[in-house]
Amino acid sequence: MKKIPGIMICLASFLTLFLSAAPTAACTIMAVGKDASVDGSVMVSHTNDGISDPRAIYIPAMDHPKGSKRAVFYAANAFGYKPEYGASATIRLNTKQFGPGYDSPGVPASVPLGFIPQATHTYAYIDSAYAVINEHQLIMGECTDKAKVHPQPEPGKRIFYSAELGRVAMERCKTAREAVDLIGALIDEYGYYGTGETLAIGDPEEAWVIEMCGYDMDGTGGIWVAQRLSDDEFFIAANQFRIRDIITGKPDEMRYSKNIFDIAEKKGWWKPADGSLDFTKVYGGVEFHHPYYSKRRVWRGLSLAAPSKHLSPWVKSAFSREYPFSLKPDRKMSVKDILRICRDNYEGTEFDLTKGLAAGPFGNPNRFEGNAEALADQEGKLTPVHGYFERPINIYRCLYYHVSQARKNMPDGVGGVTWFAPDRSATSITIPLYAGSSAVPPALSKGNVMKFDRSTLWTVNNYMGNLLALKYCYMYKDLCAVREKIEEKMSTDCAAVEAKAQSLYAKGKNKEAVALLTDFSEQQSRNVLNAWWNLAEQLFLKYEDGYINTDTHIAKPVFYPAWWLKKVGFEKDQTTYKKQP
Repeated sequence: MKKIPGIMICLASFLTLFLSAAPTAACTIMAVGKDASVDGSVMVSHTNDGISDPRAIYIPAMDHPKGSKRAVFYAANAFGYKPEYGASATIRLNTKQFGPGYDSPGVPASVPLGFIPQATHTYAYIDSAYAVINEHQLIMGECTDKAKVHPQPEPGKRIFYSAELGRVAMERCKTAREAVDLIGALIDEYGYYGTGETLAIGDPEEAWVIEMCGYDMDGTGGIWVAQRLSDDEFFIAANQFRIRDIITGKPDEMRYSKNIFDIAEKKGWWKPADGSLDFTKVYGGVEFHHPYYSKRRVWRGLSLAAPSKHLSPWVKSAFSREYPFSLKPDRKMSVKDILRICRDNYEGTEFDLTKGLAAGPFGNPNRFEGNAEALADQEGKLTPVHGYFERPINIYRCLYYHVSQARKNMPDGVGGVTWFAPDRSATSITIPLYAGSSAVPPALSKGNVMKFDRSTLWTVNNYMGNLLALKYCYMYKDLCAVREKIEEKMSTDCAAVEAKAQSLYAKGKNKEAVALLTDFSEQQSRNVLNAWWNLAEQLFLKYEDGYINTDTHIAKPVFYPAWWLKKVGFEKDQTTYKKQP
């Protein structure tokens, strides 16, 4: 038997420990009302920033026996992987309850925290670490928030976190309002554990934002509030609650748990004499890790959507009100506009992560962190040096991101589409996945952060993101040029296939439309997979060993910029035979 070197055993142990505690929900989400988008669609986006299970899984529509139960599983998004609840650090669920997608042989079975009555029929949807889109154009995005209290799960007492709440909503709801009401009712009846959470939920007519949290480490139930997004406005959230004053008596604008005032009073967090109950201040904590961890991203998103507002990047405190819940963008927004925000590194601002010594000589925007949201209540310091880097919307540890659309003037199957990609947003390409599809392409439904698998988009996107660290400012320009051509062609092809699918639906040929959309997404995934591996190879050859290599000029020198050489002490290196001071 071949002996495994000790260093490999140590490495494997470290990676197991790392993945068991890895952040799984440190996200930025956006929503766009139907009158704020160029095509009248409601949009919801989500960058899921934490390394765990990157797969997109298709959950089929199912019929269930009357009186049956639906298991509710622990979500590692809340506090990291817990072996006592089954599955693994790289496989979020192992159960046949959701169809074949989560049936993972060789992995411990997921252990339910509890059960709720099962619906006799559940809808088809696409799931990942959080639910994405269902067959009725219900769309969803998530971000983690710091609340005053983060209760642990307890079987039979606190069984729901936002991930499972979103899945149940996808299974049973057709509209955002239905989803808000169901999520609230489930929290009230079955209890809530984990961090604070924000979900943006949309349908072809409107978008809502629902925020939730626990209130006592041993409590039952939970607290929640939901606010409707104005049809002509844009919303962004980034790891901090965004709903402020509770509006009473207007359920078309705001809905909330019945205990929201009583609990705040009993805890001494608020009293009626204080005036309106500010949900963010009363139930929320300060920003994760450091000032501006959240607010800087909110500022950036709002500023990109409405530069005419001239919003300041500086605020007075963690609970300042400088940034509105939502605003009207300067011009109507497209999927491309939202993708631009997802891919942002503060370029062109005083916080530009492609500039300065930390970016290195070639403008690398990645800033590696220590710990993140999953360790919010148990932060250990990895260095005695006090400080922080800016936290961008685009971040190296992104698991996946998507921009989802709900379009009212199309059949649900084609009107609902999510533009989905694993890994970081700045260096990948999204694939269109339709609400009417009957499967997710294998390049997306497979993928493991501990396996180098050339057949998956997770691996190629992650490889590309790491490859660009060699000479980011040069390589990123090449990447953008290739991506722009691919995205332009994909947009043209999407328009053609959508028109054909609508024609098939109009003729009652639903099965043919489903097959068309499913096959189209599969073809797009293969195209991008091949194009990105080819580009990665080309970039490696073009920039290997620090040179620029072309067919006409091999090993063209590209030296470090003068400003960087001065900063790192290049001029102080040995230039004579005399001893340097």
